[in-house]
Amino acid sequence: MEMTKKTIDEIDWSKEKENMKLVEAIFFVSGRFLSMQDLISLSNLNSLVIKESIEKLKDKYSKEDSALEIIERDNLWKMDVRPEYHNIINKLATGSAEFSKSEQETLAIIAYKQPIKQSVIIKIRGNKAYDHIHKFAQLGLIKSKKEGHTNLLTLSDEFYDYFNVSTERRNPLKKNIESLEEESGGQEEE
Repeated sequence: MEMTKKTIDEIDWSKEKENMKLVEAIFFVSGRFLSMQDLISLSNLNSLVIKESIEKLKDKYSKEDSALEIIERDNLWKMDVRPEYHNIINKLATGSAEFSKSEQETLAIIAYKQPIKQSVIIKIRGNKAYDHIHKFAQLGLIKSKKEGHTNLLTLSDEFYDYFNVSTERRNPLKKNIESLEEESGGQEEE
């Protein structure tokens, strides 16, 4: 059989499509931000092929007017639902038994009051909150730092990614503090 230019191009295109499908499947199943190293180890493809596949997926989703998109942040990539569909996704997500109502309430207090001492959470929510805090830490949704006889709890970046909270909405107080510091030239008043 003679290999023609057309046959070689068809083989190349077929291989590109398979690589793109592999990267797409990895994004679909992971549901989280992945580094290039993650993508290389999961796919056994090289970084150039992966970058090309990511660009083709971005192009594919924009051309098809898809509800999906590939998000890139700080050299990390993730497949996600476009923002205009977050409302329906959140309805579906909260309808599941992923977190019990009690766990949701504990996480809401941490999110609202952060940084907050674990001992304060236990006083508010009771001893069951130890299990909730352990679960959230295992999932990477919160960070825990030893402070005296207790731990200081804050939300992690994974929390914001998990619940599709935009960068601008992550910590509005921090933005206000930074702008005040800039106005005063970084000097604290006495």
